[in-house]
Order: sequence, then C-alpha cells, then structure tokens
Amino acid sequence: MPGTIPPDVDLSGHVALVTGANHGIGAATARLLARAGASVIVSYLRLDDEADPGIPETYRTNRAADASSVIAAIEQAGGAANAIEADLADDATPARLLDAAEAAYGPVDILINNATGWLADTFTDRQTDADGRNLRRVSAETFDSPFAVDGRGAAMLISEFAARHIERGGDWGRIIGLTSGGPLGFPGEVSYGAAKAALQNYTMSAARELADHGITANIVYPPVTDTGWVTDAVREGMEHRRDLLRVSSPEDVAAVILYLVSDHARLITANVVHLR
Repeated sequence: MPGTIPPDVDLSGHVALVTGANHGIGAATARLLARAGASVIVSYLRLDDEADPGIPETYRTNRAADASSVIAAIEQAGGAANAIEADLADDATPARLLDAAEAAYGPVDILINNATGWLADTFTDRQTDADGRNLRRVSAETFDSPFAVDGRGAAMLISEFAARHIERGGDWGRIIGLTSGGPLGFPGEVSYGAAKAALQNYTMSAARELADHGITANIVYPPVTDTGWVTDAVREGMEHRRDLLRVSSPEDVAAVILYLVSDHARLITANVVHLR
C-alpha cells in the first residue's frame, strides 16, 4: 500500500535532501522518508509557467507553490523537515543546501535528485504535441533549462555530497535520481530526455566510483505519474497500451525510493529501475 512504512524500515539518524520537493514525486518522497524517521531538507524552486492549453492549471499551480504544505504534513506526522528555496542552476546551491542540512540535522547521507528544468521542445516544426501541449523548436534556451538542473545541477550535488561523505569517512550513503526518456531519446521533449540521460550517466558513474565508501546509486524511471499534468486524454490513452504501462501516483514512486534507500536494498546499485 503506497505510503505504508514496513516495520523493519527505520531511517532514524539519517538525513535526506530531496530536490524539487514542493509537489509531486519529490513531495511524496520527502513525506515518506520523514515518516520512516529521516530528517529531511525539502529543496524547491517556485516556477511561473506560461499558460498551456495542453497542461491543466493544477500543474502550473503545483509548480508555483512553496513547500509549506509539505513541511506542515511532515511535522503534523511527527517528522522533522526544513524547506529551502534554491535554484539548482546556481553553482553555489549544492554547498548552501548541504550546509543548511548539517546545521539543522547533521550530514546528508541520502540524496534524491528529483528536481527538473523540464520543458517540451522538438526538432520539427510542430507547434503542439499529441497531448496538445505547446512545443518549441530546440534552441540554446531550451537546452539550458533542463541541462542546468537535471544535468549540471544534479552532478554538482553528487559531487558535493560525495566530497563531504569521503572527508568525514562516511560508510553509508544513498543516491537516487529520477529519469524519463533517457539514452534512447524522448520525442517532443528532446532536451529534457537528453538531460535525463546525463543524469543517468552521472549516477551510474557515482555508483562505481563511490561503492568503496558505502554509497549505492540508482536511477528510478517512473511510469506516467499524475503530478497534476495528466489529463483525461492522457489517462484514456494509457488504458489501451499493451506494454503494461499505467498511470501511477507520486506515492507509488516514493514507496520504491524508500525501499532503495533502506538497508534491504544495500546490494542494489548502478541500476535503472523501471516502474510500470
């Protein structure tokens, strides 16, 4: 059952940093890790998206929100969490986030790279995609947004996380990245897919380079997840797929992340975990 904590999963004493955690998968993950006993730093950035006829207003509202409701839910359940608004495109952000975590709770040993600079772009002249969302042609601008967050931002966080872990002689750590699209391309979201491929590659390198320091690193590839953008048309289209792919909830994905950061998954590293 999504949101249920197995009785033998206890993250007490651990400190987690979850990026992009003001809504969706990030928020669900922050809540679940806190319920399992971790102290959580909720990182987020409020975004003011342009109106898009193919994207429900709910999704724009979610992306523009702060993290106050997430913190309130965690604290109401007896957990510990702080929220920090931070732009992962800023090179100073990784040190700032980990400094804040250490001041509040201690060293971060769980890093969840969930934040994204998502946008929809294409090499074609199409103006909208199959779901009616606005498309724009690939440009330097459409490259920069996802790569600054999903690629460079995630890499800098892993680097800062690893440096501090090694310096203190840590012997337990978890890195999880969230992907979509990836190495085989993502038509209609080509820069986003390429940036996620970079995140996946960085995470696989981290798994191999940091294994001797007790760190596992994995990628979670969620199915279509209803974080507010799923329309009735998208949901109907998913019902007729033959590859078992279905619409999931953020809590479904968070439950897998919880497992991967638990000691039950200590032998799982350098994997891309596909969910359906």
